[in-house]
Amino acid sequence: MHFLFCFAIASPSTWELLFSFSYPFLFFFLFPRFNKSRYAFHKIDDALVSFDHMLRTHPRPCIVEFTQVLGAIVRMKHYETAVSLSRQMDFLGIRHDVYTLNILVNCFCSLHRTDFGFSLLGKMLKLGIQPDTTTFNTLVNGLCVEGKIAEAVILFDGIVRNGCQPDLITYGTVMNGLCKIGYTTGAIRLLRNMKQSGIVPNTVTYNTTIDCLCKDKLVPEALNLLSEMRGKGIPPDVVTYNSFIHAMCSLGQWNEVMRLLTEMVANNCKPNIVSYSILVDAFCTEGRVSEACDIVEGMIRRGVDSDTITYNALMDGYCLQGKMDEARKILNLMITKGCVPNVYVPNTVTYTALINGMCQVGRLGAARELHKEMSARGLVPNTVTYSTLLHGLCKHGHVHEAAELFHVMQSNGIEANIVHYSILIDGLCQVGQLNVARKLFHSLPGKGLHPNVYTCDIMIKVLCKEGLPNEAYDLFRKMEVNGCLQDSCSYNTMIKGFFQNNDVSRAVQILHEMVDKGFSAGSSTATMVVDLLCKNGGDQSILELFLRNSEDDQNVNMK
Repeated sequence: MHFLFCFAIASPSTWELLFSFSYPFLFFFLFPRFNKSRYAFHKIDDALVSFDHMLRTHPRPCIVEFTQVLGAIVRMKHYETAVSLSRQMDFLGIRHDVYTLNILVNCFCSLHRTDFGFSLLGKMLKLGIQPDTTTFNTLVNGLCVEGKIAEAVILFDGIVRNGCQPDLITYGTVMNGLCKIGYTTGAIRLLRNMKQSGIVPNTVTYNTTIDCLCKDKLVPEALNLLSEMRGKGIPPDVVTYNSFIHAMCSLGQWNEVMRLLTEMVANNCKPNIVSYSILVDAFCTEGRVSEACDIVEGMIRRGVDSDTITYNALMDGYCLQGKMDEARKILNLMITKGCVPNVYVPNTVTYTALINGMCQVGRLGAARELHKEMSARGLVPNTVTYSTLLHGLCKHGHVHEAAELFHVMQSNGIEANIVHYSILIDGLCQVGQLNVARKLFHSLPGKGLHPNVYTCDIMIKVLCKEGLPNEAYDLFRKMEVNGCLQDSCSYNTMIKGFFQNNDVSRAVQILHEMVDKGFSAGSSTATMVVDLLCKNGGDQSILELFLRNSEDDQNVNMK
């Protein structure tokens, strides 16, 4: 007997049926009986013994008892076990209710199988069990966790369109998903809609959007939301302050950082380990290791234990200054405090990691010095070291210097591979040297190298950016002929290229082809689709395509 029934979203009318049910409860607050459960296990074996005993009891306990045991198992994160036990219940004719099925929907979403969660939604309807708000919240969250933000937005719109009222968790989940793909404007739009629907945002809701704005360096917009929070009597918490502190550290606005810390203390909001780690990392990155040490000493005085991240930042800071003895002292202190070290005395791998870190924050001078220092210490840079430094140089526009380093690498007996060439091609494209990049790309076969998917995607992307979508499309089609099969990234790159050149019809055509091959839209592609859906109702064909993709994903049986 199959535990799951296939569920296909076949038409808008089916969606109307799905969203005609709602209960105003959340999954983990849904069960008053669940929260008062007498079942609490420390080992999964104890839970299994209890469940087996319940099956053998005559008469069997009611569904409430089974729900409590399943819930306890899920709290231990044994999701597959909960599914297996539920299958036994199904086989023995123990009738499920909305509580047990919601638990199973959560299990599948936690296992990144939201498609099976939708299958359970179909089973609910077949059994005459009404899905509730928790059901939809869990599915929305599952889609967001899997990166299917566009589908989560479609599900959310379906809930609203069919008269069901999303709650605070529904809004917060979708907003968080939109922020993760960088679609902050969509998250802010939802925040406004939320207030219009009579749902009062809380600190967590605001924090989600504020953190995204801060990471995008849109600090004035984030400050406006902070003022809005305070105006509504919603106090900022340590998470709110941490977002602003991290943003100000990134911008080098140290006076503002100190002001925020003073304000935190005045508002009785104590800095936590994250707050201190942000500061330690920022000071070490700036070479102000002594100030970072002062922060750590302050943490110890206040009874806040340092963690691995904090100690690593200090070690990195000392390594950058060449103070290896001090770095070793931090390592020893770290071990004494019971922290598990994940950074060791500098070797080629450590130096490569540090070079990568310096390149990421734009400190190319420090990266160059580290490269020289490792050679002076007798450590031989490997292919990863060179590719890291090449990428850093190209990323910041120093393509000529990258080319020189490329020749040094070859003169040192390290053979260039497709990764190194791809980095150079990408760098040339970034500085507008398309013709040179194109020539280097076409010379690869003569060097015994074959462009991989990443290399082709670079060329496709820049050709689209330069307004040459037809040439990009020709390359896209030649990939398979040349033995380089297109993957999800290739399709997403081509789709985005057509979108960027306002060729929506060809973008949708490739989108259809991508779906037919079983690939999914990436986050940036999903953002473009979401944007279309949000503008004047969107393109109906795109909406139908996503619905069909959902149907394909959900026509799966799990045995």
